[in-house]
Amino acid sequence: MKRKLTGLCVALTTLAVISLAVAQPPRNRPRPGRPRLDPAAQRRGNAAERLLGQLQREIAELETGHKALIADLQAIHTAAVEEKATATADKIAKLIAKRNESHQNALARLEKRQEALQNRTQDIPARLQQRGRPAPAFELDSFDGRQAALSQYKGRVVVLEWMNPDCPFSKYHYETKSTMVDLAKKYQGKEVVWLAVNSTNATTPEANREFAKKYKVPYPILDDRAGRVGRAYGARSTPHVFVIDKEGFIAYNGAIDSAPMGKLAEGAEAVNYVDQALAALTSGQPVKTPATPPYGCSVKYAR
Repeated sequence: MKRKLTGLCVALTTLAVISLAVAQPPRNRPRPGRPRLDPAAQRRGNAAERLLGQLQREIAELETGHKALIADLQAIHTAAVEEKATATADKIAKLIAKRNESHQNALARLEKRQEALQNRTQDIPARLQQRGRPAPAFELDSFDGRQAALSQYKGRVVVLEWMNPDCPFSKYHYETKSTMVDLAKKYQGKEVVWLAVNSTNATTPEANREFAKKYKVPYPILDDRAGRVGRAYGARSTPHVFVIDKEGFIAYNGAIDSAPMGKLAEGAEAVNYVDQALAALTSGQPVKTPATPPYGCSVKYAR
């Protein structure tokens, strides 16, 4: 047993926990009535957004891979303890500690790069700014048997939150913070409708129902596994939030806040962009920040 455990321990040290899939977002053709961008500025914006998206995916995959590796090591450590293989158990415990330290260092480096990129993209999100664009109509069923159509909410403010229960960035706003649920409750008496949308092609109804039950989600999670609605809106990440005003136009498009996974640049204060947009719309004021670069895991659309 000791020999087997030691062999497994050595094998696990060679596991690669990070795999990257670099995908370029589709280019949007200019639409009638939308302002033309300076080509050089647009190229810089596109490049910065691609790099930011790549970093966000890398961070999410680093977290996922690390959790899987540590779970495997913990299982072997438990087996070693039960078999009284003390030397092997000690080696695995040290390996776990070393792996955790290495993970934190790698995560810190990636987050530092992410913060720098986010600072660069703050002044070049022009291609995302779709002020006045009509919100695409949709009809979707929810995973718990409800139905939702944009037309039924005419005259009300509608929030569309793209989410994925398996994405660490989405889960953070339900598990670590109750950002989405709290905001939905805050504005529920002010003619605001909150709808979650899951365009993850491999998700299951059971996973979404369990997620909603666990985190007491008061609004429906809409089933967009085909990806038609997500593509129509241009949803790129989870979370990616769209706020539609009472006239049916997109008033805000982008990140939920300025602190991905609770991380902020030194000296910066957290800003909840969706809260700001809803506060403005429910008081008859214009939205001062109509677009920001969304962060999170890429939306896993069906091919």
